[in-house]
Amino acid sequence: MKPVSLIQFLIEERRAGHINAELSLLIEVVARACKRIAVAVNKGALGGVLGNAGTDNVQGEAQKKLDVISNEILLEANAWGGHLAACASEEMEDPQPIPDMYPKGQHLLLFDPLDGSSNIDVNVSVGTIFSVLRCPDDVVEPKAEHFLQPGTTQLAAGYVVYGPATVLVLTFGHGTHEFTLDREVGSFVLSRRDLRIPEQTAEFAINMSNQRHWEAPMQRYVGELLAGKDGPRGKDFNMRWVASMVADVHRILTRGGVFFYPMDAKIAAKGGTGKLRLMYEANPMAFIVEQAGGAATTGRARILDVQPAALHQRVPVFLGSRQEIELATRYHVEADEAQG
Repeated sequence: MKPVSLIQFLIEERRAGHINAELSLLIEVVARACKRIAVAVNKGALGGVLGNAGTDNVQGEAQKKLDVISNEILLEANAWGGHLAACASEEMEDPQPIPDMYPKGQHLLLFDPLDGSSNIDVNVSVGTIFSVLRCPDDVVEPKAEHFLQPGTTQLAAGYVVYGPATVLVLTFGHGTHEFTLDREVGSFVLSRRDLRIPEQTAEFAINMSNQRHWEAPMQRYVGELLAGKDGPRGKDFNMRWVASMVADVHRILTRGGVFFYPMDAKIAAKGGTGKLRLMYEANPMAFIVEQAGGAATTGRARILDVQPAALHQRVPVFLGSRQEIELATRYHVEADEAQG
C-alpha cells in the first residue's frame, strides 16, 4: 500500500468534512515547527541547547534552553500564516496576539512547547503537546478569557514525541491517528490509523515517591495494584514511569496502561488544585485518549467537561485504559460521598 503523508491525510479529512482549509494549514504549520524542534533536540550537546536557560516560566519553574527555543519556534511559525487569531503557551503568562502586519484566522492554538523538559539533559524522550479551539465570533483581539473553553469544544489536539523516532499523534474528533517522521523525505507519514487503547491493562504509571501524600482512595487503588495476584485484583501489575507525559501517554496508546498524576497533600499545602495544566496538557491528552477508546478524568469527573477558570489552571489527571480509570475514579467518588 502506498504511504499516506500527513498532507494527504489532511486533504482526506477536509473532503470528509471533518476540518476546513484553515485548520488543515494550522496543523501543517505546527507539524513543520515540530520538525524544527526535533532537529534541535536531536543535536543535543552538539547544538548547545542543553542545560538551563537561566529564566523561569510563568509557573516559576526553571526553563531549559530547549523550552525557550521550542516556544520561539512555535510562535514564529504560527505568526504569519493567517490561520490563527492568537496562541497561548505554557511558557508565557498571557496569550500571544498575531502581529497586526499579518492576516488573522478563526482559531486559537494552545501548546506546551517541550513537555518533560527535565529529561532533556539525560537523553530521554520529550515532546510537544497542542490543542486547537475556535475563536469566538466577533472577537478581534482574543484575551485569556476567550481561551477558557471546556475540552469538549476542541477542534483538534495532538502531540509529538521526540524519541528514537519522531512521532505525531493527532485527533480531530474522528479517531486518533499516528504519523512517523520519515527523515529521508522530511515528512510525516501515517503509520497507524484509528489507535485503540485496550479496556483492560496490567501496567500503571505514577510517581510513587509521592505515595505518602496521596488521598486515601488513591492509596487504596494503588495498594491493590501492588498487592498483585495475592490481593483483591487477583493479578500482578507492572509500573512504568518516564516522567515525560508524552512518552507515558504514547506507551498507553501503543499497548494500553494507565497514567495518574493525582491530587495530594503536598500540592494542597501550596494552595494548588493539581499538578498538570488543564489547557496545555490535560485537555489535549484527554481528547486524544478518549478518541482512542480510553477514559480521562480528574479522579472525580471527566476532564473534557471541566469549565476552565484560568489559562494556567492545574488539575489532577487520570487517563488510559477505561476499566482501570473508571475503577480509580469510582474509589474517589465513593470516598467523597462517604465523607458527606
